[in-house]
Amino acid sequence: METSDKNYYDVIIVGAGLSGIGAAYHIQTDCPNKTFTVLEGRETMGGTWDLFQYPGIRSDSDMFTLGFPFNPWKDPKAIADGPSILQYIKDTAAKFGIDKKIQYNHKVADALWSDAEKMWTLKIAPHANAKQKELKCKFLMMCSGYYDYENGYSPDFAGSESFQGKIVHPQKWTSDIDYENKKVVIIGSGATAVTLVPEMAKKAAKVTMLQRSPTYIVSMPSKDKIANFFRKVLAEQTAYELARWKNILMGIAFYGATRKWPNTVKWLIQKGIKKEMGKDYNMKNFDPPYNPWDQRLCLVPDSDLFKTLKEGKAEIVTDQIERFTPKGILLKSGKELEADLIVTATGLKLQLLGGMTMHINGLLGDTSKTHAYRGVMVSDVPNFAIAIGYTNASWTLKCDLSCQFVSKVLNYMDAHHYTTCTPRFDKNKFQSEPLLDFNAGYVLRAADVLPKQGSAHPWKVYQNYVRDLVSLKMESVADEYLEYK
Repeated sequence: METSDKNYYDVIIVGAGLSGIGAAYHIQTDCPNKTFTVLEGRETMGGTWDLFQYPGIRSDSDMFTLGFPFNPWKDPKAIADGPSILQYIKDTAAKFGIDKKIQYNHKVADALWSDAEKMWTLKIAPHANAKQKELKCKFLMMCSGYYDYENGYSPDFAGSESFQGKIVHPQKWTSDIDYENKKVVIIGSGATAVTLVPEMAKKAAKVTMLQRSPTYIVSMPSKDKIANFFRKVLAEQTAYELARWKNILMGIAFYGATRKWPNTVKWLIQKGIKKEMGKDYNMKNFDPPYNPWDQRLCLVPDSDLFKTLKEGKAEIVTDQIERFTPKGILLKSGKELEADLIVTATGLKLQLLGGMTMHINGLLGDTSKTHAYRGVMVSDVPNFAIAIGYTNASWTLKCDLSCQFVSKVLNYMDAHHYTTCTPRFDKNKFQSEPLLDFNAGYVLRAADVLPKQGSAHPWKVYQNYVRDLVSLKMESVADEYLEYK
């Protein structure tokens, strides 16, 4: 593995997952004169797709929008499994030589900005294989994802210590966990839970998905017939672009419909489930107490969850936990679910900057007191950007636009001989609002770390690809709210 021994770069990218590889491509392509490196805290690339090893791990977005626009996804399956996505990330990095720019086992513990130096100093957490303990750069881009890689979110369950079986969070799954012919209870109702149920049901004696409240679940073919037709009759890149835009626009239209006609969309979703499960199925298990897209919808490929339920290989129980028992879980209703293995698919623990601290001219930074500029940079932090994807669409869509915006800023600074760019929020013109209009548990639990957004453009985060395409790719970076020096 080729890495550099020097400790200074024009740009440092933190994180070698989907967004980090995308950022590296755009810096390399759009700013060819810039020196850069990618720091990865773990010993391998891939981020989420390398970390998660639980059964059936897959995308919950189509790969035409989750994939890189500069390296078309070629697999016929639009809803892809985790190992295929990981290989795609590695292949992309190798294709563009980005794999040679990554420094592994370089977890950033602290980032210190100095106005005097006009530079970031990054302190690397001690590790036997970390070549440098301190690196410097002019511009810092965080592509470290949005959750804690060390631990997922696990509530305290009364009596859990008395359970005689095994308890595991999906984030901590290892290949030696045996569930063949075992009774499995999966606690949760989100994307991870609905992925685990059909996969584990193939080998387990019985699988029960225990949910406190239901989630909206929509089935989608794993193969996109229209996209695959495009591939047969059009050039590869043209076919990819058409498939990508088809899915982007359909996603925007569907999300817009949920905001405008929530009851109609709810009826359509549940009509689809009734068709899958039969008119006699208890719809209590698919009747969330909120509107579609108030929380993220769950996508299941080829109706795999519904097929597993109909075949009797798994069941859904909607109830609340009283306590764990030696044999399983006692519910508030009085029913006891017996289990050999309990999987706590209870969510993520949000972590914005990969666990690092930030100091600006010696003062500890507090991201919750900043405001997101176009969803890319943050107020009062010089030469700094962060890649955060959409809550209502593919993660990569927004990250790719964010990376292109950073390249534009860097080139503008060079053209005008500036050394710093700092967003400045005007509290007299804009009101402060929560960053995400989204009531998922992991978002609500992270209110004390997330930046705010403003009440209007360019401080408003719209969660809309077309609006962001105009804002980030087409509008000028010469903005009254960007202070260049």
